[in-house]
Amino acid sequence: MSTTLTADRAEVAELFARLADLLDARRPDDARTVYHDDIVVHSPRGGELRGLAEVTGFLKSALTGEELTQHVHGDVLVHLDGDRATAAANQLVYFYRGGEPPHRTGGLRVACGAARTPEGWRFTEMRITPAWTREH
Repeated sequence: MSTTLTADRAEVAELFARLADLLDARRPDDARTVYHDDIVVHSPRGGELRGLAEVTGFLKSALTGEELTQHVHGDVLVHLDGDRATAAANQLVYFYRGGEPPHRTGGLRVACGAARTPEGWRFTEMRITPAWTREH
């Protein structure tokens, strides 16, 4: 495998970690660092969100009260096709309040499209599919 392919796979896979970081740190204004301007997100909580402004607005509206999150991604698969890619990951989300154990956890499957941009790889589409939820 060429160095370029390896670097591209790593950068696309890293998008999941960068997304988790901005969600958990409650920084929705940094959405442009992982999402393309024309992003389309299919989410059970937000429905279909189109465009960076709509996604950022939804992320801001989701910041309610004292509830915090910790997103953990695993089993990341990346398939490259030139300047486009598809990627998928399993995601665990822990919902908690500062200093307390989680009161809810959820398992999701996240399937994405991505494109190379002048700023680096960005998600162009995301489909979030819940697998399970547990209230504690």
